[in-house]
Amino acid sequence: MFRILKISGHSLYPDYREGDYVLTARVPFPSGKIRAGDVIVFDQPGYGMLVKRVRWVLEDGRTFEVRGTQVDSTDSRNFGPVPGSRIKGKVVWHIRHK
Repeated sequence: MFRILKISGHSLYPDYREGDYVLTARVPFPSGKIRAGDVIVFDQPGYGMLVKRVRWVLEDGRTFEVRGTQVDSTDSRNFGPVPGSRIKGKVVWHIRHK
């Protein structure tokens, strides 16, 4: 139900940094529905496993626009909205690397 992942890259810098860890909860999420502002982990074909912040929940409630905090982040601007079926977890705890 829970999984620990190590952050690789700078897409969500400065909030999440290279070497940080996140604890994710798998579907169904014990902390409720995914909302704008949540950080999720999902599998994106051609890119692999990504960690991004949800910017918008689309009208159907099962599709999400995700963004990184950096201008050059690979996110929904590159590959479009993320279907809920690709989501592997929701970040429920962030462990900062010193």
